[in-house]
Amino acid sequence: MRDLRTALVAVLVLTVTLGLAYPLAMTGAAQVAFPGRAGGSMVESGGKVVGSRLIGQDFAKHPGYFQSRPSVTGYAPAATAFNNQGPNQQELARRLRESVRRYLRRERPFTPGLTAARIPSDAVTTSASGVDPDISEADARIQADRVAAERGLPLPRVLALVDDHASRPFLGLAGPRSVNVLELNLALDREVPR
Repeated sequence: MRDLRTALVAVLVLTVTLGLAYPLAMTGAAQVAFPGRAGGSMVESGGKVVGSRLIGQDFAKHPGYFQSRPSVTGYAPAATAFNNQGPNQQELARRLRESVRRYLRRERPFTPGLTAARIPSDAVTTSASGVDPDISEADARIQADRVAAERGLPLPRVLALVDDHASRPFLGLAGPRSVNVLELNLALDREVPR
């Protein structure tokens, strides 16, 4: 009986300590040290929250915007998931062919000569979470032709915005340059409001 009582006290103490006190302390510390990040890295424009720097959005209905990576979740942050399919699965091959076809249909009228071989892989594949907020700089440069034409902006100006918003992960030390789609689209809106 004494062992059972000791075990119950240990479970109660550990539950309160690790299940309540520790998470509350870490949340409080994060709110003090990193208020923007702890609050979801929300982005405001015109006094309204328009999204998060950490979550991709669907801009497909707006041809004058840069487009995010494909998403298996419809960009729903509460249901992040990846497709969990390997290179030997026909469903993945079908989905990739469809993504390539859509990409070429959207971008080729503005980038003559664009072929499937020139499409960056991130432009037609989903990320592990399904809501990656970034695209590669190479993808943004291809999309710049369409965005410039749709917005009536000179291509060099759109490419300059891409350059201004491109960065490397891990404090700029590693990985290919990428661009946050929401921030780039907001910069476009500051140039030519929609």
